[in-house]
Amino acid sequence: MEPEIHNADIGKIMDGGFDGDDNKVIDWFNGVAENAGRVQTETLCRILKLNYGAEYLRKWLGDIDVENVDGCALETLYTTLVPLATHADLESYIQRIANGDKSPLLTQQPITTLSLSSGTTDGRQKYVPFTRHSSRTTLQIFRLAAAYRSRVYPIKEGGRILEFIYSSKQKQTEGGLKSGTATTHYFASKEFKTRQEKTKCYTCSPEAVITSGDYKQSTYCHLLLGLFYSNQVEFIASTFAYSIVQAFTSLEEHWRDLCIDIKHGNLNSRIVTIPKTRKSVLDIIFPNPCLGSRIEAICEELEQVEWYGLIPKLWPNAKYVYSIMTGSMQPYHKKLLHYARDLPLVSADYGSTESWIGVNINPSAAPENVTFAVIPTFSYYEFIPLHRYNREDCCYSTSATDNGYIEEEPVPLSRVKAGQQYEIVLTTFTGLYRYRLGDVVEVAGFHKGTPKLNFVCRRKLILTINIDKNTEQDLQLVVDKGAQLLMRKAKAELVDFTSHANIEIQPGHYVIYWEIKGNVDRSVFEECCREMDASFVDHGYVVSRRTNSIGPLELCILERGTFMKILEHFIGNGGALSQFKTPRCTSDQGLLTILNACTTQKFYSNMAPD
Repeated sequence: MEPEIHNADIGKIMDGGFDGDDNKVIDWFNGVAENAGRVQTETLCRILKLNYGAEYLRKWLGDIDVENVDGCALETLYTTLVPLATHADLESYIQRIANGDKSPLLTQQPITTLSLSSGTTDGRQKYVPFTRHSSRTTLQIFRLAAAYRSRVYPIKEGGRILEFIYSSKQKQTEGGLKSGTATTHYFASKEFKTRQEKTKCYTCSPEAVITSGDYKQSTYCHLLLGLFYSNQVEFIASTFAYSIVQAFTSLEEHWRDLCIDIKHGNLNSRIVTIPKTRKSVLDIIFPNPCLGSRIEAICEELEQVEWYGLIPKLWPNAKYVYSIMTGSMQPYHKKLLHYARDLPLVSADYGSTESWIGVNINPSAAPENVTFAVIPTFSYYEFIPLHRYNREDCCYSTSATDNGYIEEEPVPLSRVKAGQQYEIVLTTFTGLYRYRLGDVVEVAGFHKGTPKLNFVCRRKLILTINIDKNTEQDLQLVVDKGAQLLMRKAKAELVDFTSHANIEIQPGHYVIYWEIKGNVDRSVFEECCREMDASFVDHGYVVSRRTNSIGPLELCILERGTFMKILEHFIGNGGALSQFKTPRCTSDQGLLTILNACTTQKFYSNMAPD
């Protein structure tokens, strides 16, 4: 495949081309995947040739004439001369852009929009450059993923998508640039409208619902319109699984109001107050007593069975549920299964605020087994090989990094190995150069010549006090053990959780916060606490508990609605529900204040260390 051929195709597909032909879209991806190593070199050359005049690149590449250097030689020069970077290394440049500096700092073309990251890792949202390329790659991955899904789960042309999507308000920086979440920018872009036209499937809700700025009012309207179009809905979707669970929790509370509104063609004025949002919904709905009564009867039945199978009952033509279900969304998987019954759960694609990375090419795979095939045209990817320190022999070793990993030198995409874990490094069209993303992935295999990745965890999201190192994945396994015991002993449900490494009291100890649904005896909580303390297998933790250099695990039980308060805290700081991820480990003082104020009971493990 000649470079100019797939470069031309890139332009077509980024603009939503190929006239809706799924086979051509997949053929394009197979072509670039087959030649992924070469395509990656070309992608890096394109990035550098577009941006070689930027101040940051000139600092490292000097006067190298990138236009006339061979691609492979340029790749070697770039990875030799430009150092690995974190957001802290680029923050001064991004802040200058935010303040209105229009000189070419990170990209040749001026950046006019900045995205806000979710702030999951350290509780602080960060600015990330956002350009037209960001919206175009979002359209491209949605189009590509839809092509693969349609092979397994064909949908009806002209059908509806019940999408729980939310946009926060776009703000302005001191320098006059637009800022907001990446999802907000995308929903405001022409690419969002193009996606619906090209896939011939339309979201139930109008723009005024998506952009209302009040997630509770938007959720009610999403549900109302989804029920109004119930027989036309082809699938249920959201950015993150949390949003679907949150929406159906709201349905459990408001189903009677929704049925009344459907019967009378009305919109509850107590729940939805924003004039523009009200008008947009009332322009669509009309009185439908038969539909309202049918939904009412179904909801009465569902209430008796704890809302099991809610989705196929209320949306009988839905083919699947589609959302990001990996990483920090994994705890909501069980609740989604409860709502979906036997309806397939399809994991959405892999990306970050900084760049899209991989597409799910096997939609029938269960979320816990999903892999993502890297799209080699989106960014230039490098991979830092990671090795967890030997738990038995190396827990005191200084060769391990502060995240509990030993690193090797980064390798290009073409040299990754199946079974190896890596941290992803990005070079993007939007001005990030050798940027450490902080995601740990494992190569599960290959599609043609491009790797298929399993998401493992966020590298910095760890519990650590001294020599102990427990990742988000380690914590999830421990909490799963406690939640299984909770269900077995008390028939109670774990709603959500987070954790904190408390070093203010010596010896330091782990704190796990639980919000639960159900009535539980103290003895069961005590047993759950002991079970979780005993379930940490990290050798550093085991040794530290044995020597009492880490104190007993603390389990804090929260009042109902605590995690909704955390969501509201996030949204109040400029976030959007579409972007929200419950932090599984936090040291953020704002969140800790909420958690500690809402704690109703505390338990300490009485496990006797071996």
